[in-house]
Amino acid sequence: MPLSQVPYWRLSGFYFFYFACLGVLVPYWSLYLQWEGFSASQIGELTAILLASRIVAPNVWGWIADHKGQRMRIVRSASFAATLVFAGIFIDQSYLWVAGTLLLFSFFWNASLPQFEVTTLQHLGDHSHHYSKVRVWGSVGFIVIVMSLGWLLEIFDPGIVPIALLLSTTGIWLVSLMVPESASRHMSLEPVSLGALLKRPAVIAFLAMCFLAQASHGPYYTFYTIYLEQYGYGRGLIGQLWALGVFAEVIIFLFMHRWLPRFGLRYVLLVSLLLSALRWILIALFPQNLPVLIFAQLLHAASYGTYHAAAIAWVHRHFIGKTQGRGQALYSSVSFGAGGALGSLISGYLWQTPGPMWTYLLASGLTLLALLISLIWLKEDDRHKNPAL
Repeated sequence: MPLSQVPYWRLSGFYFFYFACLGVLVPYWSLYLQWEGFSASQIGELTAILLASRIVAPNVWGWIADHKGQRMRIVRSASFAATLVFAGIFIDQSYLWVAGTLLLFSFFWNASLPQFEVTTLQHLGDHSHHYSKVRVWGSVGFIVIVMSLGWLLEIFDPGIVPIALLLSTTGIWLVSLMVPESASRHMSLEPVSLGALLKRPAVIAFLAMCFLAQASHGPYYTFYTIYLEQYGYGRGLIGQLWALGVFAEVIIFLFMHRWLPRFGLRYVLLVSLLLSALRWILIALFPQNLPVLIFAQLLHAASYGTYHAAAIAWVHRHFIGKTQGRGQALYSSVSFGAGGALGSLISGYLWQTPGPMWTYLLASGLTLLALLISLIWLKEDDRHKNPAL
C-alpha cells in the first residue's frame, strides 16, 4: 500500500512535535532543574513524577478509547489540556508547585501517544511494517530541537527550556487537529480478553523485559547532560551527541520495514538488548573518551530504534481487536511509566553515592537481566508468520 493512501504528513507532523517535546525534556529538563537550584535527588524525583503518570494515565485513556472509539478526539483534548497545564510552570518554581504541574501535565500529555500509535497503525492497516517510515519524523523533530536548543543554551541561560517545551506542546495540539480518525475496517473484530492475554508467559516476559529495558535508561535520560558537563563538555557538543544518537535511530528506522519480516521480532529485541548493555558500560567507563562516547551514542540505534520499532510491532500483533488501545497503553505504562520512573528515582539516589559510573553499570545489569528473561520466556518466533508485519 503506497504511503500516499494514508495521511502521511499529518501523522508524521504529530510525531515531529511530540518527540521535539521529548528533545526538550530528555536532554535539558534536568539542566533547567539544576539551574533552578534543585538537588540531584530532587531532580530524580521530579523526573520520576513526570514519568510515573504513565503508569496510570495511558491505561485510563486506553480503556476509554477502546470502549468509546474516537481516539483522535481524546488525543486532541489531552494535547490541549497538557499545553494549558504546562503554562503554569511559569507561575512558580517551588518544588511542590513544579511537582504538581509536572504530574498534571504528564497525565494529559501521556494520554496522547499510545492512542496515536493505534491510529497510525490502523491507518497503515495490513502494512504496519511501514510504521517506522512515519515514526522517523519524530526522530527528526528530536534532532532539530536538541541541536537548536543546545546552540541557544550556549548563548542564553536554561530559563529558555520551559519556553521551548511550551512551543512544542502547542505544536502537538495544532497538528492533532488535522489528523483524521482511522478507518474502522482496520480494527480486528476477533474477540479477545485482555485478562487472557496477560496470563500468557510470552506476554508477561515481554512486559518484564520492557520494564527493565526502560529502567536502565534512567541515568541516561535524567543525568546524561549533567554527567557530560562534569567532564568539561560544552552544551553545544552535548546537544550534538544527543542528536547523533537520534540520527542513528533515524537511519535504522529507514530499514526496519525490511528487517522485521526478515529476522523476526524476538531476534531483533534480543540483539537490541545486548547492544544496549554494551552502551551503558561504555558510558560508565569511558566518559572522557569522546570517540567512545560517539560510538555509544550510535548504539542508540539499538537501545531505542530497533527495540522500540520491534516492541510496537509486537504489541500490535498480540493485542488485537478491542485491546489495541489498552495494549499500547500497557506497553507505555509498564516501560516508559513504571520502568522509567524507577530508573530515574534510583539514578537520582545513587548519583552522588556510589556515583555515576556505578549507576550506569547498574543500568547495564538491568538490561542484561531483561535479555536473560527474553531468552528464556520470550519463545515465540514471529518470523515469516505474517509477511505484512
